[in-house]
Amino acid sequence: MTITYELGKSLYVNMTNRCSNACTFCIRRDEPTVNGVDDLWLEKEPTKEEVLEDILKRDLSQYKELVFCGYGEPSYRLDEICEIAKDVKKRYPIPTRLNTNGHGNLIFKKDMTPYLKDAIDVVSISLNAKDKQEYDTLCRPVFEDAYEALLDFARLAGRYTKVVLTIVDILPEEDQEACRRISNSVGADLRIRSYIDVE
Repeated sequence: MTITYELGKSLYVNMTNRCSNACTFCIRRDEPTVNGVDDLWLEKEPTKEEVLEDILKRDLSQYKELVFCGYGEPSYRLDEICEIAKDVKKRYPIPTRLNTNGHGNLIFKKDMTPYLKDAIDVVSISLNAKDKQEYDTLCRPVFEDAYEALLDFARLAGRYTKVVLTIVDILPEEDQEACRRISNSVGADLRIRSYIDVE
């Protein structure tokens, strides 16, 4: 079972396999590994203590950031992630990032963004599309109002941390510009990344 793994100069933390989307492009459908990292399917979710132990056995000085993700949607464990991040930061001042689909408030049925304060330095949210219809077709969320909720999560999270919305560079230029306007409207930056970009 792989809890932490290296990609580039970042240390990634695999918290869960649960996900609130069934994206048409998801690598979990076809690939048993991510950039050569095996065993990302967890036989059980690691406890908070197991995750912290796995992080702290690493030499954190060699990484530029600690990234909470998952072979799924990490915000299913957002409360625990923020506790772990705070604990790690007490021991070593490493920047932290949360890679998410922005469904955390839907999952917990309340505003979870205050948990991010002093825990997560950057929240990276996969926007993926310029409107709800395209998002629902592409990401197939279990929640009816997922697109609106991720934008609300981005807006609320901006009170506590830096927020970046991401899209891939295969989107048409006019869609990219629409996503830039959306990002601006919620106070977030837009990052246009390569489909295979591990950062």
